[in-house]
Amino acid sequence: MKILGLLWQNLRRGVVTLRYPAAPPMTMNYRGLVRFDPTRCTGCAMCRFRCTARAITFNAAGKDFTWAYDPSQCTFCGRCVDGCKDHALSQESDIPPIYVSAGTLRSSYTLHRKVPPPKSQPAPAGTSTQAGETHEQD
Repeated sequence: MKILGLLWQNLRRGVVTLRYPAAPPMTMNYRGLVRFDPTRCTGCAMCRFRCTARAITFNAAGKDFTWAYDPSQCTFCGRCVDGCKDHALSQESDIPPIYVSAGTLRSSYTLHRKVPPPKSQPAPAGTSTQAGETHEQD
């Protein structure tokens, strides 16, 4: 009979569940989904080597390469973003969208490998360069 008394008390008291906010509060140093800028990527694959969760895959074939990111495997540590010299990777500060099946947020790009710019050669002894001109010393 105690159960009927407990049920009556709960019905008389009404709803006591607190409503959860529409979005959970974000911490100050939150790191979200990785975003890829294909215009900046040179195809060095350093992001793949730095990704400990294997969320980034990189496949090279000749002059083309395929870069892919799977957020369902990502730990959002930011090591790939920190290691990208070309700043082709960034992380969002927004909450990632809700998805119910693996692979929904997966992204893949097939790009042509860019040739890095040539390194400048040191000037030969006896010459100095200023504003692109060569002057011989007397």
